[in-house]
Amino acid sequence: MSKFGNMLLMIEYLKTGRKYNVKELAKKLEVSQRVVREYKLFLEEAGFTIDTIMGPYGGYVLRKDINNPILKISDKDYETLKIINLKLKNPDLDNIMDKIKVNLLNEENKNTSIISNDGELKVYNALCKAIKFNNKVRIKYYNLQHGESVRIIYPLGLYLFQNEWWCSSYWEEKDDMRQFHICRILDCEILSETFDPNKINTKF
Repeated sequence: MSKFGNMLLMIEYLKTGRKYNVKELAKKLEVSQRVVREYKLFLEEAGFTIDTIMGPYGGYVLRKDINNPILKISDKDYETLKIINLKLKNPDLDNIMDKIKVNLLNEENKNTSIISNDGELKVYNALCKAIKFNNKVRIKYYNLQHGESVRIIYPLGLYLFQNEWWCSSYWEEKDDMRQFHICRILDCEILSETFDPNKINTKF
């Protein structure tokens, strides 16, 4: 795999929240441990924050409490793939190329301002951290019908819907799964109390 592809794969491993040591990553990426350390430096220059935990049980951990950049395929990457595809003449690759082209067109038409202000970014980063460590969160939420209210939630994941961020969570008071619009979370406090996501019934 190319250097760029290996770095993308390294980020995918670290995005799981698991700690990987250099030896594990080298084995998974099929490169030397020295190359893994070089990848880390390149990724940090690109804006990713990768913490190094020292000691015999140490390793690399991707910081999720900040807004890490997202690596995407560019038009230049697509044109390079087209040249390769012309030489390989693989019908399976034709199908993949069509999907990539559709995604690139969708990106062009998408509003790039996903996080609208500093307050929303602060909430987003806090929820990322809570999800990583399974912390309960106290939020002040604005509902169009009932106004402001304080809720204790167990955040399970963040997702984009119609170019806006939402948080899928278990709502303690209602004993139910709810979807919270990030822009309506007025305040967000990470609590010291944790929860086990595997014990939450998400099939309400």
